[in-house]
Amino acid sequence: MDAEGVLAGLDPEQRAVAEAVRGPVCVLAGAGTGKTRAITHRIAYATLTGIVAPQQVLAVTFTTRAAGELRGRLRQLGAPGVQARTFHAAALRQLSYFWPKVVGGDPPKIIESKLPVVADAARSVGLSLGRTELRDVASEIEWAKVTQRRPEDYAAAVKTTGRKPPADVTDIAHVYAVYEQLRRERNLLDFEGMLELTVAVLLEHPEVARQVHDQYRYFVVDEFQDVNPLQRLLLDTWLGGRKELCVVGDPNQTIYSFTGATPSYLLDFPQAFPDAKVIKLVRDYRSTPQVVRLANTVIGLGRGPGTGGETARRHRLELTAQREDGPEPVYNEYDDEVAEADDVARRCRKLIDEGVPAREIAVLFRINAQSETYEQALSAAGVPYVLRGAERFFERPEVREAVIRLRAATRGTDAETEGMGLIQKVRHVLLGAGFTNDPPEGAGAARARWESLAALAQLAEDMAADNPAADLPDFVTELEERAAAQHAPPLEGVTLASLHAAKGLEWDAVFLVGLVEGTLPIIYAETPDQAEEERRLFYVGITRAREHLGLSWALARSPGGPRFRRPSRFLEGVTTKVTTHTPARADRTKRRTAKSGPQPCRVCGRPLTAPVERKLGRCEDCPAAFNEDLLLRLKEWRTETAADQKIPAYVVFTDATLQAIAERDPATLEELAQIPGVGKVKLDKYGEAVLSLCGGG
Repeated sequence: MDAEGVLAGLDPEQRAVAEAVRGPVCVLAGAGTGKTRAITHRIAYATLTGIVAPQQVLAVTFTTRAAGELRGRLRQLGAPGVQARTFHAAALRQLSYFWPKVVGGDPPKIIESKLPVVADAARSVGLSLGRTELRDVASEIEWAKVTQRRPEDYAAAVKTTGRKPPADVTDIAHVYAVYEQLRRERNLLDFEGMLELTVAVLLEHPEVARQVHDQYRYFVVDEFQDVNPLQRLLLDTWLGGRKELCVVGDPNQTIYSFTGATPSYLLDFPQAFPDAKVIKLVRDYRSTPQVVRLANTVIGLGRGPGTGGETARRHRLELTAQREDGPEPVYNEYDDEVAEADDVARRCRKLIDEGVPAREIAVLFRINAQSETYEQALSAAGVPYVLRGAERFFERPEVREAVIRLRAATRGTDAETEGMGLIQKVRHVLLGAGFTNDPPEGAGAARARWESLAALAQLAEDMAADNPAADLPDFVTELEERAAAQHAPPLEGVTLASLHAAKGLEWDAVFLVGLVEGTLPIIYAETPDQAEEERRLFYVGITRAREHLGLSWALARSPGGPRFRRPSRFLEGVTTKVTTHTPARADRTKRRTAKSGPQPCRVCGRPLTAPVERKLGRCEDCPAAFNEDLLLRLKEWRTETAADQKIPAYVVFTDATLQAIAERDPATLEELAQIPGVGKVKLDKYGEAVLSLCGGG
């Protein structure tokens, strides 16, 4: 791709970013406005026009996944030599390279977790801390280190910042001091120490600084509103007084102040660099006008980031929707959390039946403890789900086995795969790892294993669609790069995630749940600034939705409990369209019993428990009268339809749904619509074709 080709297709503001090839540049980019597109095209345009060599560019972001995405996009744009890393990865690379030259001896061992050393430090000062308390103290030590507070300064810093420590400040300061002592004695280095040591090496060894400054002359920092003082110190050291810096961020998405991050570096960028060019991206390509309107209203009712002063108000971004109209956000109030979770699960099931893939639906909550109720509700509704932040995808045994098999397949020859395309080759290999075209019914380990392999198969389909010439070695390379970047493919299940974990992601449908005072804002958000950060967290949740958005809250924690909860203050001035969606008490009791299976088998009358049984309307081992030829015809039709539409067969209809159709042999669309698994979208899309195969055709 040439330089002019890189600029093609950008909107006016994105193009302004791409053409601003000389720093300093500050890009204020709202949610869904294409900031990654803008900055990658800027880097590519600068390298293709000869402004800077690719190897002299350092693009910094906050997650390995985001860094991997940057590298992938830059490769496609013709700038494969650009370094895109996290702050920690870049620092570790430099530290590892220069350590033997300027320090010598064994380098410190990088520790993934502070907990073991914090536990030893706590015991040495006479404290007995549980695992949760240890995590809290470790987080407090991290905050102190990134904000450059030493143990002797910690108590004063807590007082001046209004921070609420998880334990006695004197105890935490003692643990912090001993932690640092033990870490040095054991030659260990935590992530904060890694950044500090990199800064020290650069400042104390001019020859190292010269080499780094010569290597990297062009800097881009994404998510600049999340930079903390220690990261800013390292960035300044890398810059060495130069101005070739482009920063990108959204003050409306500042949600990590509790970790030491501050939006002041983004908001005050024009003061730090008076000749900086400031460009705003406000065209929202992600969400419908209805979602964007709500997001603008919610953030507009707040005071803005930081102090809420004139600087914050001046930099506030009001999004402009670019998509066509969609449904209005839906607000629901429930008697209790269980009723809320049950109805959200029902609505997820309905969306899936209407054709929305499960992986394009998310349920977002403020704290992880809210997850369990939704896991139970989704399981009872037969809806697959994925917990974000659980086991890493590429570390799952079935995924490791599949990658090994795929890698081996690139080295050998297989007569069976001769002439096959990428999709068929990948599926052929995955069949050997236990993959099937249709998922096992129900939840559990077998379903989780299948979904992992299905995600790899789907990734191959996506890759083949983007690059028809791609072959198995290209796919394996993609998997290896994704594994290194922890960039997992989407799993076929509804995502359950905290609002913090959802940042940077998006779905077709989002349910924001538990919107009550004490949860959002969280109960310990006591100061105005802390409450405003909770508002921004709410805003982040809203802007994850492309089209469907549900907002809900419950007046009691458990069924029959006191209904003393109040809806979140962030809903005030937003809507009066609230639907009280909890059934009457008698109906509630009946519906709860339904979880354990009140639907009787139409053959023997036994209560049905498994989702597949409820779909069939009978026990799996009860005799059923159905036309085997019809079931065979339905499966053949499904295979052909899935191939034509390039989707997995189960997305058309599951085996259980086809069997239910064959057993009931519907004669009209109305009868077909009564079968579980046949929603309105599928009825419109496939109804006539199915009836043509049945007795009603």
